[in-house]
Amino acid sequence: MSKKDTKKAKEEILDQEVNAEAQAEETQETQEEQGEELSVEEKLQEELGKEKDKFLRLFAEFENYKKRTSKERMELFKTAGQEVMVSLLPVLDDFDRALTELDKLEDKEMFKGVELIHNKFREVLKSKGLAVMEVNAGDTFDAEQHDAITQIPAPSEDLKGKIVDTVEKGYTLGEKIVRHPKVVVGN
Repeated sequence: MSKKDTKKAKEEILDQEVNAEAQAEETQETQEEQGEELSVEEKLQEELGKEKDKFLRLFAEFENYKKRTSKERMELFKTAGQEVMVSLLPVLDDFDRALTELDKLEDKEMFKGVELIHNKFREVLKSKGLAVMEVNAGDTFDAEQHDAITQIPAPSEDLKGKIVDTVEKGYTLGEKIVRHPKVVVGN
């Protein structure tokens, strides 16, 4: 449960209590002004109204609790494997590096075998919600999306303040960024 949701729920309950107290005071003042004594039936009606109000408040609070816990549960399921995914990202990086080096060799059968394993591994992670963040040279640098590890003189005027190279890929799990791409920015 987020602090914002908790605070909002507490504020709603306090507002309802203040309104109920104000109404009760108004009713009491009106009765005092009229100078009448309440009959037994009127007292019971008033007590019944108070009990109904308590019941409605409790019911509303319970409904808010159900919604809040349901939302938290859904978020938990979405990111349940986040730690495992993040710990597997260096393995995926190693696979990429291995494929780059194996591509330089003459043994193409070994390259195909490692590539098959790499593709299978990537597809399993993709099926669990992991996606590569697309970052290309020339894209505008965004500090909320990218990690700038260094700045170099821009090779051309149009690359100033833009991404020149990507050192490490970034990944998202669902809509949440689990690893920001590490980029080189031109200045």
